Amino acid sequence: MTAIYQRIGIRAPQADVHRALATVDGLASWWTTDTVGDPTPGGKLTFTFGSPERSAGFEVLDVTPDRVVWRGIAGPDEWIDTTFAFDLSQEDGETVLFFTNDGWREATRFTGHCSTKWATFFIGLKALLEGGTSNVYPSEIVISSWDH
Repeated sequence: MTAIYQRIGIRAPQADVHRALATVDGLASWWTTDTVGDPTPGGKLTFTFGSPERSAGFEVLDVTPDRVVWRGIAGPDEWIDTTFAFDLSQEDGETVLFFTNDGWREATRFTGHCSTKWATFFIGLKALLEGGTSNVYPSEIVISSWDH
């Protein structure tokens, strides 16, 4: 098994970062504008990137003030039954987002692509919450031909 890890410090209140991770409007502001579903525990979320063939579905497992956890239920095969955890803490005057996508069967080139892509979206989330603009799909940073 393998996992993806990302850590980023955001100069914004933890409640604002949490709202961006735990509400449909918040998620649609930094990941993909085509976000639908129920972001509460037991709910399901769908994120679409241009067409139904490029979508991912998640079951929401946990939502607390310092954590949001999903389980992959649709989308890339590598994501099915993996967990996506967004952990929040306060450190050195910023809200730290520590992201883990755990449960990959093996490390592949797609793992590397996803790790880099998550980083671009989290940089956009940071920019948005610090007063700038995000890299939300469809205006995201294209890192390779796999993004099309």
